[in-house]
Amino acid sequence: QVQLVESGGGSVQAGGSLRLSCAASGYTYNKHMGWFRQAPGKEREGVACIDSYGSAIYVDSVKGRFTISKDNAKNTLYLQMNSLGPEDTAMYYCAAVGRSGAYCYTVPVRYNYWGQGTQVTVSS
Repeated sequence: QVQLVESGGGSVQAGGSLRLSCAASGYTYNKHMGWFRQAPGKEREGVACIDSYGSAIYVDSVKGRFTISKDNAKNTLYLQMNSLGPEDTAMYYCAAVGRSGAYCYTVPVRYNYWGQGTQVTVSS
């Protein structure tokens, strides 16, 4: 069983940065993991994912601003977020799936382990 605990959320002004962490317990080595977010009144959407080889995929809205990374030794997933804007305000979730190999997906339905989320609020 995999358990995921996010941290690092908070309130920042537009243009600021935050680094989210997701501590995983259970076997997540070389498994696909991702970050997702959900704003009030909106559906949960993908942000970025990372596959077994460390290759990342980003949705267009965060390309060039966000960086996903994984420290397998610490069993921790990260999301570095720069140049934040009010449109990035949401609850951010970490997710994992038993799938391994190349090419991850930024689609929530592909993941079956989820954390409780960490809130990110960006003021203009």
